[in-house]
Amino acid sequence: MNNKDFADIPVAVTIESKSQRKPERKPKPPWLKVQLPTGEGYRKIKSLIGEHNLNTVCESAACPNRGECWSHDTATLMILGNVCTRSCGFCNIITGKPTELDLDEPRRVAEAVEIMQLKYVVLTSVNRDELKDGGASVWAATINAVREKCPQTKIEVLIPDFCGDHDALDVVLEARPDVLNHNMESIERLYPKVRPQAKYKRSLDLLLYAKEKGFTTKSGFMVGLGESKEEVVKLLQDMRTACIDLVTIGQYMQPTMDHLDVEEWVHPDTFEYYREVGMAMGFKNVFSGPLVRSSYHAEEQSWKATYPVSL
Repeated sequence: MNNKDFADIPVAVTIESKSQRKPERKPKPPWLKVQLPTGEGYRKIKSLIGEHNLNTVCESAACPNRGECWSHDTATLMILGNVCTRSCGFCNIITGKPTELDLDEPRRVAEAVEIMQLKYVVLTSVNRDELKDGGASVWAATINAVREKCPQTKIEVLIPDFCGDHDALDVVLEARPDVLNHNMESIERLYPKVRPQAKYKRSLDLLLYAKEKGFTTKSGFMVGLGESKEEVVKLLQDMRTACIDLVTIGQYMQPTMDHLDVEEWVHPDTFEYYREVGMAMGFKNVFSGPLVRSSYHAEEQSWKATYPVSL
């Protein structure tokens, strides 16, 4: 791939540097406008989450799609509490020392999935690096509880890296989730500020290990953090080398002024370019767009892993 390949890509809207920036954030471009959460489906899911004392990444990470997803009776449930032991520069989830381990959580999650009558559920978690197994036993218990109560429900898991402990990962894999997702989040050069406690190669190795065990694998990352187009293509190449099946690519949006700055608003045409590049590399499906998140339309993407759409 040469420079000509990038010649026709629209120039992104660049935000001024931190030293020059005014206190107010620069308005988002039109393609990032989303409607406020509303509707009966949204209210039902929000009420259910409160009644069962559940955590969702939809709220904890301030996902821009929660109105759309909840209105369609879908949600990503977050286990192992809502306090994370890591301090990623992009993430809105609270960082700190978790105070407890809720062993009743798997039962409540399974009950919620049953009440919602979900055909497809995404489970994720905070990092629990203070636990010997990183929370893998709770992961397995939750998958098994959902499987027992809702045997027809497909289960996608968005897991942490378990600090590279394959024994802990095996505990999760033995519960047989339908899709194994672990996000790369960003290009390798930006890992020290985007994922300071993670390792680029360790995440790739985790995904390859799961693939070699026969699982459908998935990963996602953000753009708009200062990466070049060539670096995005290199990340896609590394992900393909790890035999990842499904990819999600979305725009980074700064949760608060204490988080990493948005360096650019990436144009939708550039997202389409990344999708085309990824599909040409051989991924089974690439969801790429400004508002795409790792669990956005997860059921649809999982279906395309079995029945890939030809370009």
